[in-house]
Amino acid sequence: MNPQTDVRDVRTTARKFVAATGREALRLVRESLGAEAIVLTHRATAQGVEIVAMAEGDVQETVQAAVPAVPAVAPVTASADPTVLSELHSMRGMIEEQLASVVWSDSQRRDPVRGRLLRTLLGAGFSARLSKAMLEKLPTGQSYADGMAFVRSELVRAVPVHEDEDALFAQGGVYALMGPTGVGKTTTTAKLAARCVMRFGADKLALVTTDSYRIGAYEQLRIYGQILNVPVHAVKDAADLQLVLHDLRDRHMVLIDTVGMSQRDRAVPEQIAMLGSSQRPVKRLLLLNATSHGDTLNEVVHAYRQGHALAGCIFTKVDEATHPGALIDTVIRHRLPVHYISGGQKVPENLLRADRVQLVDSVFQPRQHSPLFVPAEADLADEAAPSVQAQGETDRLRLRYQSLIRAMAHDAQELATTAGALAGAHIGFDGARTLWRQASVEAIDAKAVLHDLSAFARGEVAAGCDTHVLALAGQVGLRATDSGDAYVCHGSLLLSDRGGLPLAAPNQWLSTAAARQSAQPGSRQAQWLQQQDFGKRLVHVLGKPPAVEQMLAWQAEGTQWLARAPGTTAVTDVRTGAATTLARLAFAFDDATERAVRYRGKAALQCEAQVEVLPRGAIDRDAMPALRCIAVRVADARSRKLLSQTCVLTNLGAEVGAPQLAQWQGWAADAEPCFRLLRDGVHLAGGMGEPGDPQMMKRLLVAGQVTTTVWRLLQAEGEWADRTRLLLGQLTGRATRAGRAMTGGALYAGVGKLFLLLDALGTESAGPAQAPRALERQG
Repeated sequence: MNPQTDVRDVRTTARKFVAATGREALRLVRESLGAEAIVLTHRATAQGVEIVAMAEGDVQETVQAAVPAVPAVAPVTASADPTVLSELHSMRGMIEEQLASVVWSDSQRRDPVRGRLLRTLLGAGFSARLSKAMLEKLPTGQSYADGMAFVRSELVRAVPVHEDEDALFAQGGVYALMGPTGVGKTTTTAKLAARCVMRFGADKLALVTTDSYRIGAYEQLRIYGQILNVPVHAVKDAADLQLVLHDLRDRHMVLIDTVGMSQRDRAVPEQIAMLGSSQRPVKRLLLLNATSHGDTLNEVVHAYRQGHALAGCIFTKVDEATHPGALIDTVIRHRLPVHYISGGQKVPENLLRADRVQLVDSVFQPRQHSPLFVPAEADLADEAAPSVQAQGETDRLRLRYQSLIRAMAHDAQELATTAGALAGAHIGFDGARTLWRQASVEAIDAKAVLHDLSAFARGEVAAGCDTHVLALAGQVGLRATDSGDAYVCHGSLLLSDRGGLPLAAPNQWLSTAAARQSAQPGSRQAQWLQQQDFGKRLVHVLGKPPAVEQMLAWQAEGTQWLARAPGTTAVTDVRTGAATTLARLAFAFDDATERAVRYRGKAALQCEAQVEVLPRGAIDRDAMPALRCIAVRVADARSRKLLSQTCVLTNLGAEVGAPQLAQWQGWAADAEPCFRLLRDGVHLAGGMGEPGDPQMMKRLLVAGQVTTTVWRLLQAEGEWADRTRLLLGQLTGRATRAGRAMTGGALYAGVGKLFLLLDALGTESAGPAQAPRALERQG
């Protein structure tokens, strides 16, 4: 076949569509050729937007006719060259970038005010992430003035400010002013000291400096102290600081001027540790230089908020700033309360209380000189215009992407069959795939995903549980993809009382790692779960027993719980009334029935015994009925040597037997690694963002539910499961060793690749009834 014939063939099957807008032209394409049509060209003409497209089947026939025959592709093996999948993954990234560009350009074309507001925010120093997140809430059809009013109101609402100076001075305490070199700590310390003296007198205040490095640092502060008639003390190390603070315990307020250090100085954690070692609590105020770049401010906050959380911040050198929006952006994202605003050298006049409205208004005040390093509207005109070339490049990449995959005809069939097997295995695959698609759709927010998860959980519980559903509480540490910020995710997994596998993760909670953790295990999860109706009796499974106060509250609410308890747990033996510990209780194992089990890969015998106890401190039997303490003993099947003995506390009644409770606790312990697997899911779904990222919570919710599907697949047995795991491992490009179990992280990556390839192929899973058997027949 010669090239001219190929061209004529393409022309006879391709069709041209012209409309006033690109959206209208695409609608015509879909109506005529179907949703799977392939766009060949996309350009602007005098008549409007012109799109040349072909039906999907015509493209496939054309590719097969124009390209030399592709040899039959053998099934993917462990030794297959991973470069093909690597290229697919790379092309997906390019397509997503191009599509994002087209979507943003189209958004600006439809709502140019939004683009102008974005440029205004960027010009004021705000980050692109916060600016776009704020403008997502802006109603369409607004004028520029109305849009600016909306932006101002949103910023005023979001800026964290410590507004009650009277409460701050009434509380008193020790405050350390920290920050990089040259930020103005000593001058700000003097300004704050002057306000304190005017408020409650010099005899209630003392000044301390840890700056023994900078020449004249102590002298400068001492001069301020003499003017204010306030004593000034110099300290060198943690022991010295502790002694000085002990001597100053009668002072209502102590201000500490610390050593100025670059945020990248390795001594910063040492300085923070020194302040934290004092027996008298030291509250840290971070000074932020208004003239610094936004990235620098972000880096400073990350460096100085290690350990305990910062009490707040003070803005300095605001009189020199050209783009103060970076300051507002930083405190909004990090939720850092602003205490004072400092600008100028006058003491104490140039220290003002932070005011939300004034802060926001100062950002948008007109300045005498136009900025050189912020693009003007004319500079961005070309970038803001709709990019037909970008759309065309996206379409060409999509065509190349799909053609390359379809060349792997045998593998495409195997992927489709695998998807059918997973759909029929009752591990929540179809629901997980739907959620995974939602992770990248900005129009779907976390609230909508949470609603879907609740409905999905009710369906899974109805199908997978008999009489109870077990709510396993746990937490896992996460880190932001860009900044490395530490978070803690608190969540619950709903486990089946039939087999112990996780069925659903209906909700997740997120807190910063520096935030104070609740002393009550699972209390926040339990509160939300008790408000849901899953159609089965809910039992909360905890890693440690709740406090007595929590037990009483749950008892009054009818909340049922089960907790693994250490042997040192203090209790009262109901039989004797004696105070003891769980390890010292005498359990009657003599009459217990032994069952054959596997313990760490060896044959063993397990039995249970139980006694009634009261937690130490619970005296009122009416308010706190006795708890059941189940001891689980495991012994070697041959030697009868004791291998382990664990204790479980519960407020469940006798309707659930001791063997069943022991089994529930064992299932919960087996499922705990599922929380750690959540890290892989969050990373694959897009990673953790900065505070204020509107999509971060949605990605976390999606990853939580998909994790349950991955975990169930990891535990599944049978030939179909082995073949599925083998294929998913091959999709990651990793060599699979014979007889070696696949890790959860690798399996998660394989499932993510499978989602990607199925969407690229437009493949839907096979019917659930016959899918697993179909995969086994293929072998």
